[in-house]
Amino acid sequence: MAEITAQMVKELRESTGAGMMDCKNALSEADGDMSKAVDILREKGLGKAAKKADRLASEGLVNVAVSADEKTATISEINSETDFVAKNENFINLVKTTTQHIQSKAISTQEELQTSTINGVVFEEYFKSEIAKTGENLVVRRFETIKAGTNGVVAGYLHSNSRVGVIIAAACDSEQTANKAKDFLRNVCMHAAAMKPQVISYKDFDLEFLEKETTALKAELEKENEELKRLGKPLHKIPEFGSRAQINDAIIAQVTQKLKDELKAQNKPEKIWDKILPGQIDRFYADNTQIDQRLTLLGQFFVMDDKKTVAQAIADEAAKLGGKIELVKYVRFEVGEGLEKKVDDFAAEVAAQMA
Repeated sequence: MAEITAQMVKELRESTGAGMMDCKNALSEADGDMSKAVDILREKGLGKAAKKADRLASEGLVNVAVSADEKTATISEINSETDFVAKNENFINLVKTTTQHIQSKAISTQEELQTSTINGVVFEEYFKSEIAKTGENLVVRRFETIKAGTNGVVAGYLHSNSRVGVIIAAACDSEQTANKAKDFLRNVCMHAAAMKPQVISYKDFDLEFLEKETTALKAELEKENEELKRLGKPLHKIPEFGSRAQINDAIIAQVTQKLKDELKAQNKPEKIWDKILPGQIDRFYADNTQIDQRLTLLGQFFVMDDKKTVAQAIADEAAKLGGKIELVKYVRFEVGEGLEKKVDDFAAEVAAQMA
């Protein structure tokens, strides 16, 4: 049996919002495996999805570079040890220069970056000299470049604090549509920066991931229903599914037949069923695609017009332009995403409360 430390309990508590003893018990049940402990809590409806951003301690900056022809976009993250260095003008320029270098040389791997030439010297030596200037360890943690194909366009957005950046590539029916869609696509980038979608569409989900998320979603709603019932408020409807990826034609046929049976039992005239059923099917999709609404870019409600999903907003914009717009690539970086926090004195406080 693995030792369950106060620091482990603290980390799980911060990332899930669950109670201290619930975290301790989950870690014991998972034999110290943090990922399994998160799943255990979520399956019991005791914790939200792990909020990685709340566990971040690594400092640094994200940078976004979009080429002049708006056919290529690059995003990078370079880490520093302290926020003080991250705000230094020399470090800011280093991040911008490195991002432009990655794009101009079409660099796709760390090895290519380290052996490339910048300002007449090997990048590895150039970067070491920058480290020496700051007196801190600096790391080019990650980077990615996306390209637009024929009749395509890229867009990018860097938040004002330079800690969050997004790049998107879209395929259009014509260069004319692509040129006119630029400003709108930048707004989609801003949406993604704020709302943190994981993927573009439900089609990008792994089915095993969806099964786990659906189980957690049901437990979360059931747990919330306990409080709603106590308060005398309307309860959440517990969905059978979490994503459109789990719903096939056979399931829709079954749902449609069930709805028809209900309409018949309610003595609704059959001649008006066609007017009622589409709305009921839409309601079924809304209830059973909540993971899509939370985690997919196209399924989220658009921050610029929260009466529409991003998918609907894109369709409306394409219709307004008289063309077609399809998102084909999406990348979002946030400084320190997925990195562990440093241990702090709060662990002693947790230990005292657990005693």
